[in-house]
Amino acid sequence: MKNSFSFRREAPRDFALVEALQSAAFEDSQIADLVRDLRALDAVYPTLSMVAVDAEDRPLGHVMLSHAWLDCWDRLLDVKVLSPLGVTPDQQGQGIATGLMTAALTEADQMGVPMVFLEGNDAFYGPRGFRCAVPYNIRRPSLRIPERAFQVYPLSGYQSDMTGSFVYRDVHWRHGVGLYRTG
Repeated sequence: MKNSFSFRREAPRDFALVEALQSAAFEDSQIADLVRDLRALDAVYPTLSMVAVDAEDRPLGHVMLSHAWLDCWDRLLDVKVLSPLGVTPDQQGQGIATGLMTAALTEADQMGVPMVFLEGNDAFYGPRGFRCAVPYNIRRPSLRIPERAFQVYPLSGYQSDMTGSFVYRDVHWRHGVGLYRTG
């Protein structure tokens, strides 16, 4: 039987648990530094941080959508990037990640964000609505990212003239986002 869970915005009381959860999910203790730095990011679209919680309000999963840009021919367009997305290892495969993405994308759409980008496994994100960004005439921020891994989720504010080069914030580069790893 699957556990029940719900979604809400991350609260300060969740910070330590979320950092531990993400470190366990990625098997990387440095992911907590990324999470802390993204929380502090000052941007047009503030970082959106959401948790999936169990019946006792304990975090089971976590997702962040933070600010980035699309360098269009006539302007810099404010967009979001999804990273990190993690679920505590003993709760993976229960639909928590998919639910978190859906909740976060819904909130981003309500904020007026036109597109959400990520770099990740197309076999996982593709069935959840993300598409390769290259056919949208959007250039990858690094040639080290395989085309299939550079993905976009157009929201209701998306328009077909939103093309150009995707630009990560400095905080993303400092933490290795944009340096796609396959293993």
